[in-house]
Amino acid sequence: MKTAILLVNLGSPDSPSTKDVRRYLNEFLMDERVIDIPKFWRTLLVKGIIAPLRAPKSAAKYVRIWTEDGAPLIAITEKLSKLLEEFTGIPTYYCMRYANPSPKEVLEAINDELPELMDLVMVPLYPHYAMSSYETAVEHVKKAYNKARYTFRLHTVPPFYKHPSYLNALAESIRPFLQSDYDHILFSYHGVPVRHVLKSDITGSHCCKVADCCSVTSAAHAFCYLHQVKVTTDKVAQILSIAQDKYSFSFQSRLGSDKWLQPYTADAFKSLPKAGVKKLLVASPAFVADCLETIEELEDEGKEIFLKNGGEEFTFIPCLNTNRLWVETLALLVDETLASVLTEK
Repeated sequence: MKTAILLVNLGSPDSPSTKDVRRYLNEFLMDERVIDIPKFWRTLLVKGIIAPLRAPKSAAKYVRIWTEDGAPLIAITEKLSKLLEEFTGIPTYYCMRYANPSPKEVLEAINDELPELMDLVMVPLYPHYAMSSYETAVEHVKKAYNKARYTFRLHTVPPFYKHPSYLNALAESIRPFLQSDYDHILFSYHGVPVRHVLKSDITGSHCCKVADCCSVTSAAHAFCYLHQVKVTTDKVAQILSIAQDKYSFSFQSRLGSDKWLQPYTADAFKSLPKAGVKKLLVASPAFVADCLETIEELEDEGKEIFLKNGGEEFTFIPCLNTNRLWVETLALLVDETLASVLTEK
C-alpha cells in the first residue's frame, strides 16, 4: 500500500488505578501547550500539587466509566480506525497524544508493516484548533516522525470545524433527539484559558481586542478556538432549524484560577432551570469520542447539577463515536488532503 491513515486522539490512562492515572496526569499537565508556564514552576505545580491531589479522585471517576474494552476513548478510537479501514480500503492506525499507544511505537509499526508506504495522512481527532488539543497532538506526532527520519511523507488534515460533511454528520447525530419535547439544547465545548486564544492570534491584535471579534473577518480565525466553536454551533443549529433562543454554547473542564472562556457549562446547568429550561439536551462537539469529560462530567455530574437546580429532564447526546456519517467524513477529509498534496506537486 502506498497510502495509510493515522488517527490521533487525546488518550487515557492505561488503567483506572491511581498510579496509572497519576502517570497520565503528569504527562498531560506537563505539556507546555496545556499549562504554558516555565517548566520549573509547571513541574512544582503539576508533580507537587495537582497530580497527587487529583489522581485519586480522577481514578475513582475512571473506575465508573471503565468498560470491558478498557477506557471508552481508546476503545472507540480503535473501533473507528477499523471501520475507516473497512470503508476506505486504506490501512488505518491510531495513536494517542498522551499515554498509549504512543506516536513513536505506532509510526515504527507502520514503517515495519508497510515498507512501500509513500504517504501517511494524520487525522487529529479535534474539529477545532486549540494549542492544548489540535496543536499539541500534531506537533507531538511530527516530533516523533522527524526524529526517526522515515522515508514516507506525513500530511496533516486541518481543523474541520466548518467542513460541510462534519457539520452534517454532527447535525444528523443530534437530529433524533430533537424529535422529543425539549426546551433548550446546550453545546458544551472543552474550555481553554483566554490567554491561549490570545497566544494563538497570529495578528496579535484581533482576538478579544476587536469588538465582536469572532464575527469580524480576520486571519486570526484560522487559529481561534472561540471563533471556531461559535461557527460550529451556529451552522449545526441552522442545519437543524433550531430557533436562536433554543440553543447556546458553553465551556467545561477548566483548571486553576486563571480566566477561561465563558460562559461556564457548570454555571449554565445551574442558571438554565431558573430561566425556565426544564428539559435540556446537551451535546459536546469538541469531542468526537465519548470519554471522561463527556460521560462523567456531563452525563453524570452535569445531570445531577441540573436536576438539583430545578431541571426536570436532562438528555446527553453521545459524541460521533463510530457513526457511519462520521466514518464517511473522515474518509472525505483524507481524500481532500491527499488531493491537495497532489495539487501542490
